[in-house]
Amino acid sequence: MDSWNIEFFGYLAAILTTAAFLPQLIKTLKTKKADDVSLITLIMFTCGVGSWIVYGFGISSLPVLIANTITFILNFLILISKIYYARKY
Repeated sequence: MDSWNIEFFGYLAAILTTAAFLPQLIKTLKTKKADDVSLITLIMFTCGVGSWIVYGFGISSLPVLIANTITFILNFLILISKIYYARKY
């Protein structure tokens, strides 16, 4: 496989794994509840994605950086929503 084909799969993976969190964020914001989302899982996942960002920067991989930066933001918003809505209700 040439490098273009490999990059294609990198971007495809980035799009699919990042988009997978949009339904959860939308549901959380609409219902104003995040009881069904594990706080520990969100914290661990957000830290893991942060590590992927550092790794992507270290290897100069644009697909890794883009996907994980967006995924970090989405999950961080879910995490903040979970904490906010848990305190509010």
